[in-house]
Amino acid sequence: MDVMSTPIRPAYDVWPEYNRRLRDVVAAMSEDQLAICPSPDRWPMWATVGHTACQRVFWLCDFAGEPGAETTPFTNAAWDCPGDDDLDHVFDGEALAQALDASFRIVEGCLDRWTLDELNEEIVRRWGTEERVHARGWVLQRVFAHDVYHCAEVNETLGMAGLRQIDLWG
Repeated sequence: MDVMSTPIRPAYDVWPEYNRRLRDVVAAMSEDQLAICPSPDRWPMWATVGHTACQRVFWLCDFAGEPGAETTPFTNAAWDCPGDDDLDHVFDGEALAQALDASFRIVEGCLDRWTLDELNEEIVRRWGTEERVHARGWVLQRVFAHDVYHCAEVNETLGMAGLRQIDLWG
């Protein structure tokens, strides 16, 4: 088998575990805990986690054209994500866990289908007068980095509140 046509999953082998650990911590949190804001100008934790799941759908489905958005709570991810666009529709721990699971199934599909050969393919999307051009590999790296960034943000908030943090490396 040509190495360039091998699925990219081995390059992201820790990502499923990171998702599971985030999911497990969030699923066990109370509504009061999920409502904690790290500061007055930042979102409550539920919105940060919901935003994390929604942005997977935006970048992988809306931007990169992957299937699966309809299997998530974010069927309109380009215009209706927690935090960015919606702070009124509050997600509880169970709903967030389901959203993380559903959006991660899309990630899993990419890890299993996308190959090294495809990572340099440019994707062009237009929304009105705005045009975005990114390589497929850039999109996946962005989604991974975004997940880790928001896990760290959630950990910061959990630590300030004296709650159990997400242990990504345990």
